[in-house]
Amino acid sequence: MSTAAAAPSFDPCDPVAVAQALIRCPSVTPEDGGALGVLEAALAPLGFVCHRLRFEEEGTAPVDNLYARLGREGPNFCFAGHTDVVPPGELKGWSLDPFAAEIHNGRLYGRGAVDMKGAIAAFVAAAARHVKAGGAPKGSISLLITGDEEGVAINGTRKVLDWMQAKGEKLDACVVGEPTNPKALGDMIKIGRRGSMTAFLTVHGAQGHVAYPHLADNPLPRLARMLAAITAEPLDAGTPHFQPSNLELTTIDVGNPAHNVIPAQGKATLNIRFNDLHTADTLLAWLRERLDRVGGSYELDHFVSGDSFLTPPGPLTELVADAAERVTGRRPEYSTTGGTSDARFIKNFCPVVEFGLVGQTMHKVDEHTALDDLTRLTDIYGEVLRNVFDRLG
Repeated sequence: MSTAAAAPSFDPCDPVAVAQALIRCPSVTPEDGGALGVLEAALAPLGFVCHRLRFEEEGTAPVDNLYARLGREGPNFCFAGHTDVVPPGELKGWSLDPFAAEIHNGRLYGRGAVDMKGAIAAFVAAAARHVKAGGAPKGSISLLITGDEEGVAINGTRKVLDWMQAKGEKLDACVVGEPTNPKALGDMIKIGRRGSMTAFLTVHGAQGHVAYPHLADNPLPRLARMLAAITAEPLDAGTPHFQPSNLELTTIDVGNPAHNVIPAQGKATLNIRFNDLHTADTLLAWLRERLDRVGGSYELDHFVSGDSFLTPPGPLTELVADAAERVTGRRPEYSTTGGTSDARFIKNFCPVVEFGLVGQTMHKVDEHTALDDLTRLTDIYGEVLRNVFDRLG
């Protein structure tokens, strides 16, 4: 635990300066690159009690995380996000150094500018301004920052939440700073996400010569019929807050280099993005029922990276939407589109929504955010802090 840190070399009230300091830390998953130290240096002088938390499981790289809290009373309002970033790829493709955090034509460039060091900088700047303007909050302000969101997400937010629960740390509401806006700041708030399940199907047969098929058992026709059975019809037509679930085949593999050999097995991998009509268990039962219709020997393995979840429109969604509309003049749409995020873990502890920068350049070469968007996002988070304890307390 750290309760004090040297004064930062930047103004914590300035989101651009904080974002630049963070981007200059090459925190490609699972490396921290100094990013959490930047946050501690900004938050500790404001009175935040900072906990550096390192988690590790056998077979995985250790990951550093940060939980920082200002105040001890409830309600505890949390900003959550990740400082880890995806690799920049071929550097020659970038117009500017991805870790130099350069400003050009009113835009801040760098890996993580959008996803999501820019939003974390806005968290810090909004909290710093709030503290300096009015002192301690009526409740508590906290930040939950992981270095394991872009990777396997084993040693990050999920384990921080377990640690918090063991310590008696309670969250009452949370905003995750993922880049939710498709085209302009204020377009969209994510109030939930579809679940994601990946399944691995292996169909067994018996190898043999193609000229003597009666002495072999070709698994590929069965594999083809099985795949046809699970892709013939849509899973559903969607729900009021969710788009239809979709099942996508991602690979079919046989590994047979010989044209005159019947293979012993065939494999396929599929991913299902599912809405709140399904769970992983019901989807597995659905898959097995259709595979069993075809028959034969097969194995079906799977993993679930997250279940579907929804924060129904209510006090938290209205709080964030009102703040966004006040700053941008645009009322955000409530949506559950896209992939998944660490909100899938936080939803088990408190209501959670996602709102951040415009996501058009995330994970791309020349990732960047408009400085004006960074400033306005800070203003939106500031509006949230000014109202959260009255409206959710």
